[in-house]
Amino acid sequence: MSIDFDRVISRCGTNSLKHDGRLAQFGSADVLPLWVADMDFAAPEAVTRALIERASHPVYGYSLHPESMYEALILWLQKRHEWQVKREWIMMAPGVVPSLYAAVLALTGPGDGVIVQPPVYPPFFSAVTTSQRRLIENPLGFEGGRHVMDFDHLERCASEGAKLMLLCSPHNPVGRVWEREELERVLDIARRHDIVVLSDEIHADLIHPGRRHVALDKLSGEEDSLITAIAPSKTFNIPGLGLSCLIVKQPSHRQAIRKAFGTLHAGNTNPFSTAAFEAAYRDGEDWLDALLNYLSGNRDFAAGYIANHLPEISLIKPEGTYLLWLDCRKLGMSDEALQEFFVKKAHVGMNPGISFGAGGSGFMRMNIASPRSVILDALQRIERALGR
Repeated sequence: MSIDFDRVISRCGTNSLKHDGRLAQFGSADVLPLWVADMDFAAPEAVTRALIERASHPVYGYSLHPESMYEALILWLQKRHEWQVKREWIMMAPGVVPSLYAAVLALTGPGDGVIVQPPVYPPFFSAVTTSQRRLIENPLGFEGGRHVMDFDHLERCASEGAKLMLLCSPHNPVGRVWEREELERVLDIARRHDIVVLSDEIHADLIHPGRRHVALDKLSGEEDSLITAIAPSKTFNIPGLGLSCLIVKQPSHRQAIRKAFGTLHAGNTNPFSTAAFEAAYRDGEDWLDALLNYLSGNRDFAAGYIANHLPEISLIKPEGTYLLWLDCRKLGMSDEALQEFFVKKAHVGMNPGISFGAGGSGFMRMNIASPRSVILDALQRIERALGR
């Protein structure tokens, strides 16, 4: 499928958080925005057609989730992931982040322990702490040139009264695609300690060549306490439409989470999100295949440039996602100075690694889901800022 991912599309003036939010985020609008995890590419044509068709009807009232939408999702998971999901397991939700909060509220009580694995996406922390739950951190280790789980420590964490584990799979920000054996060890520990696992698999479709995502649910049995959060938002670049789903086998868990959402009257339907959701999963496969090829090219291009021109920065190629986890510790800067260097000297806006918790100090997260010319511009800016 021929798609021009090299085309630069201006998003300024569209109320884009990533672009129009630069001044508020960085104190300057004069930075290349490579932070928020959305893409600067046009969504699949099938999604745009579905939205235009729905918009052509002039009434935008309260909406239902059509069965055809569920069918499209089930077929997608079966074809792309060899994952057989039953219709009754699917719960629609207003987003993955709200789902994290709802699961914490629904499945734990005040003071209960919740395990997270930093460095990790910041809402994993806030979903726990703002709910008056006890945060239990199981930091990732680093062995053999890749980030790994510390299972001995995870076992100790599980024995500290943990009731829930929030797993990021694939992992944001380090880009790991967990292997089957790693996931089986997570399940084994969860079973023995009676812990519910919520697996955030929002990046499951964004896997680089040579790796394969394994849905945690495929390794589980009917009796396992497991919830999977998925969405088309990252896959097809439609996060602003705010619709995701949870795959929940246990009826009691579905009931509890539904109650948590209901307490806040958190709706999850609008006529445009449902149209886009179905169109993406039904007709977006060719677009995604082309996207993955382009993203892998961006990853390899950035890795080569960094290795050849930016020796102070180290990169382990991500196995999944469109995010680079840049090790900038050789620059010898504090986290505050590092952020100031990239914003004020290099004029590149990225996420500071320290915001992802333990293990993030000295790192930056770079979003490479932009035309390659933009990525080149960013890397050249950094090179010039370093005095070359």
